[in-house]
Amino acid sequence: MTADQVKGKGFRGALRYNLQKVDQGVAKVLDSSFAILEENAVMKELQLVRMLRPNLAKYFYHTSLNFPPNENLRDEQMNKIANEYLNNMGFVQNQFMIFRHFDAEHPHVHLLVNRIGYDGSVVSDSKDYQRSEQVLRQLEKQYGLTEVISSRQAQERAMTKNELEMMKRTDEPSTKMKLQVIIKSILGQKLKPTTAQLIAQLEAKGINVLFNQASTGFVSGISYSYEGLQFKGAHLGNAYKWQAIKTAIGYEQERDRTAIHEANVRTRAGQAERAAGTANARIRSSEIDADPITRSISTSQGRIPGEDRKADRSDSNEVKGTRQNCSSSRLADELDRSAGRKHQQGEQPSQKQVDHQNLPDRDLIGALLSSDHHADHLDGDPLKLKKRKKKRKGLRL
Repeated sequence: MTADQVKGKGFRGALRYNLQKVDQGVAKVLDSSFAILEENAVMKELQLVRMLRPNLAKYFYHTSLNFPPNENLRDEQMNKIANEYLNNMGFVQNQFMIFRHFDAEHPHVHLLVNRIGYDGSVVSDSKDYQRSEQVLRQLEKQYGLTEVISSRQAQERAMTKNELEMMKRTDEPSTKMKLQVIIKSILGQKLKPTTAQLIAQLEAKGINVLFNQASTGFVSGISYSYEGLQFKGAHLGNAYKWQAIKTAIGYEQERDRTAIHEANVRTRAGQAERAAGTANARIRSSEIDADPITRSISTSQGRIPGEDRKADRSDSNEVKGTRQNCSSSRLADELDRSAGRKHQQGEQPSQKQVDHQNLPDRDLIGALLSSDHHADHLDGDPLKLKKRKKKRKGLRL
């Protein structure tokens, strides 16, 4: 039997889910402390007790008790087991509901409980996993149920959800699984390896070991480093903890003291080297990100920032200058042709035309294009402009 525990504040959502299962005919209510089994009525009754501890956010306790598929239990048996589970977990004077579900291959019940008691006390959730496992083992023996070994008690820890998802994506076993296989193959040899042989064979497979060794040479734990990840023996399972390892090999404290110490030195040196490499990589990455030229090169395909704008301005100025020169040339040609036509018709050129004709092309164009220089001011020397006298402002005597 296993238990999945959840603590929170979503009592209404869980209640609605279970009541809907009842309406669909795939669940039934085995027991309840509420007077009326209707959503709003249950919530009103629940709120009365919640007022005793209004500041408690996670007042809701929800767990499911799961039995093996081969267990054929009557409703009365399941209800009794569920009530004893709640009592042993400390829920004695608390509001609760017990639902039995029939929507899965294995029999299971859902327990909805208010952690706040009728007297205002709150059931502690400290170490609730450990306490739940003890209660489950006790109930299995008491009712003759199939005993289930939890993952923490197993010789090998089961894969986590993330490891399963990674295996589906990559179609490869996780690092933890590969590590377990290698260690098992070494420990499963006909001849027990010594501590030095175990260390050498693990290192040959790319696994570094780190022993928790006291100054006296006493070893109390072991961890493994593989593919950049660190695993304690307990993370792999009881079979990989030091207590099991030293039994599987020919371990002698005084004889193996030096080999263990040297293995620790190599492992720590490798860890320091990897840490330094990671730090240097981060520094280089930050320097590249901080360099504006490098950052611009990476984002603008090799063009240095500012050069694009300078080139654009230069090209624009060249185009403008070309257009201005072309316009000036066309203007000068028009003036020459106009003067020639008037001369052929016997007309005398005006003073403005004479002045313009006496100007070199460059000065003529400048005089015509300038907004400040007007032909009316070209009386004598066409390049000299008359200065306007500014009137002084002030009081006249």
